[in-house]
Amino acid sequence: MHNHCVRSYLFGRELAAAQGLRGGIDYDEETVFLASILHDLGITAYGRGGQRFEVDGADAAARFLRHRGFDESRTRVVWQSIALHTSVGLGHRFGTEHAVCHGGIDMDVVGTQRELLSPGFADRVHGAWPRHNLGFAIAEAIGRDTQANPLKAPPFSFPVHVHEVVNDAPSVGFAALVARSGWGDSLPTESSN
Repeated sequence: MHNHCVRSYLFGRELAAAQGLRGGIDYDEETVFLASILHDLGITAYGRGGQRFEVDGADAAARFLRHRGFDESRTRVVWQSIALHTSVGLGHRFGTEHAVCHGGIDMDVVGTQRELLSPGFADRVHGAWPRHNLGFAIAEAIGRDTQANPLKAPPFSFPVHVHEVVNDAPSVGFAALVARSGWGDSLPTESSN
């Protein structure tokens, strides 16, 4: 995971630069670095709480930073960036640091916007910090976590999707959740609009 976290930071910075953003001017580079480096604490021994890995990791990172006297407002940005790092379409709405962090993580896992990297940049990064089959290695780590505690995979979340794929767990859809609510709701028919 270490290589992934470093690559995420480097890709986030490079993507931000490609979009005209400058570290230290347009965003707090240290905050982005810390959020990127600490973003997967939730799938390590430091994040073994009962919440989805993103939130356990955000809590662990915030504890780490507070223990070292890191500024509270910047700690909050790190917490939010980590908690939201798998929530496509949300992080960037919270601020530039969140967007830079999410952009780098997303690029490293699924290649989003990699066409914006300067020629040879990804090769140099991968040469220094090899991938080690990251996409599936991270899925296995999340899957082990959710297998041990399925409550860490709430419905409609990234962790539940990984849990279903890696652990061959049954998928639970919206209609099934509503049907189990006990309120007697049912899918509307065309005539009941």
